[in-house]
Amino acid sequence: MPLNKHIETDSSDDPWEAIVSAWADGEEEFRPEDLDSPYGRQVWDTYHLIGDVLRTPELAVKPSDLFYARISKAIDAEPTIIAPGNLRRRSGVRMGLSGLAVAAAVASVVWVAMPYFVPMDGSVETPRILATSEDSGLRDYLSAHQEIAGASPVRQVSFGAGRQ
Repeated sequence: MPLNKHIETDSSDDPWEAIVSAWADGEEEFRPEDLDSPYGRQVWDTYHLIGDVLRTPELAVKPSDLFYARISKAIDAEPTIIAPGNLRRRSGVRMGLSGLAVAAAVASVVWVAMPYFVPMDGSVETPRILATSEDSGLRDYLSAHQEIAGASPVRQVSFGAGRQ
């Protein structure tokens, strides 16, 4: 049976080429009963011939110079696809619009964050000191509280314990 003769298959079946390729790649389990049609055997033989030619260069057909000339002529006859020109006019507009977008983003961030950095009434408050290290009343209160409450699972550390 000639290799270039194409035998029509039922379109509901899986394509033979995909099945044989999966067998050759080891992706599917080989089932010899699937080759019980003339087209299945033809595809199987074709894949084996391709493998033999790839492994043995002597089996490959060397194209003639006329073949190379026909290919060159066909490539030369192909229409040239020309890419569109550079759109330099848009690049200036695009750069201007992108710069405007960046400026708008920065302005909106500053607008939202401004109340957090500037006091509302305009006066600067100094932080109040609630207790100092010399406040003996606080120390007495904490000691009394610790005696009454007993030991807690959270250990408290005194700032003055290590200093003398």
